[in-house]
Amino acid sequence: MTRKKPTFVRSFLMTACLAVSLAGLSSPAFSADEDENVSLSYDHAQRASELAMQAMSVIDAQYRYGGNTPKTGIDCSGLVRYVYKKAWGAELPRTAAAISEVGERIETAQLQPGDLVFYNTQRRQFSHVGIYLGDNKFVHAPSKGGKVRVENMDGKYWQIRFNGARRITDPQKERMETERMIQAFRDDAKPKTLARSR
Repeated sequence: MTRKKPTFVRSFLMTACLAVSLAGLSSPAFSADEDENVSLSYDHAQRASELAMQAMSVIDAQYRYGGNTPKTGIDCSGLVRYVYKKAWGAELPRTAAAISEVGERIETAQLQPGDLVFYNTQRRQFSHVGIYLGDNKFVHAPSKGGKVRVENMDGKYWQIRFNGARRITDPQKERMETERMIQAFRDDAKPKTLARSR
């Protein structure tokens, strides 16, 4: 028997599709600047919806520490990396703490679908990450024995552990930043040699 998706999941998918459709409707008599702004707004809404819907497609995947795919199991940062890769082609760092260093920091009031939310669930800052869906909901891979699911940010457990939110808007830029960080790490790891004095 095929398992039905939770009501919230079905509602979210329909709302996201409707939002993108409405954003693309033509409006009368725009100036060139206004038309460009509408185009950019539509592009962002479309890309954010793609990201959020990709995240929802992973619901019920089994949690596995260090896991990278829904089929073999996935952890919180693995989920974020998988979704961003599938939806945007973006390559993000492997851990929640490292992911918290990319993109731009945003306030809770600025959250939009596709943004990242971070939590302290292991007695250290930014030890957990999820993807914001809207309506104070986020999707994440919880912990051992659990499955990818949707949570309410208003829950007491999550409120007291919230560390902040970030937005990634330019996959190419973030990819370059990630490569820069990796290269910097490699450079730091290289043994230092003293120049010979003459």
